[in-house]
Amino acid sequence: MASDESTTGAQRFEAEAEEGGKAASPADSALREDSALALLQRPDLDPEILEKLARNGNLLKYSKVKRALVEHAKTPRHVSLPLVRTLFTFDLMQVALTPTTPADVKMAADEALCNRLESISSGERLALARRASTRVAGALLHHREGRVIHAALENSRLTEAAVVKALLRADAAAGLVEAVSHHPQWSLRREVRVALLRNEKTPMTRALEFARSLPPREVREILHNSRLPANIKAYVLKDQEQRAGRTARAGGE
Repeated sequence: MASDESTTGAQRFEAEAEEGGKAASPADSALREDSALALLQRPDLDPEILEKLARNGNLLKYSKVKRALVEHAKTPRHVSLPLVRTLFTFDLMQVALTPTTPADVKMAADEALCNRLESISSGERLALARRASTRVAGALLHHREGRVIHAALENSRLTEAAVVKALLRADAAAGLVEAVSHHPQWSLRREVRVALLRNEKTPMTRALEFARSLPPREVREILHNSRLPANIKAYVLKDQEQRAGRTARAGGE
């Protein structure tokens, strides 16, 4: 079929469909789910076609079609961003984790998930804690359920920065502090130990252990701005002085 430069991508697509005898127009209510999904796999799809698909109410009944529209790089934002809020919880998670999803759409999906965390079921929160993005896993570190916190700490996408940020919040839960201070991975990280030494809920035995892994001068600086109770600070500082004295005596022998 011949076409001129003034013909839009959507017009060419519909003309090609008509020539082929197919009911494949993106606006056609008879367009099937599998056909729409096959169409949405085309990375070069014209934004006009994507808009027509998004206006096809019959297609929007299918969650897979909505998700594919949201994830498509060429879907106009005035189409994709409102659709984000209508997705199911685990479709939102997949949108945020799909590498080809535009960055601003990923952020919108993460925000929508974070806004739902209190209204979804406990099982859904647990699944998100294990598998969701860094931002969602970080948000779930503040949840009241211990198993959700522990699951989030095991999430492979969780970063040290997210753990430190959670610990430094004034409302960090005692359950989070306890879980991190005994975690076989996170409790070994230097910046995490510093954050724990600044948190008032860190147990004294763990505070002593973390302080002993750091230079005495740095420990004094950390404790100066720490929210640890005064008696724990004093005990840690006394322990540091004793360590320094033992080191000095050993050096003089």
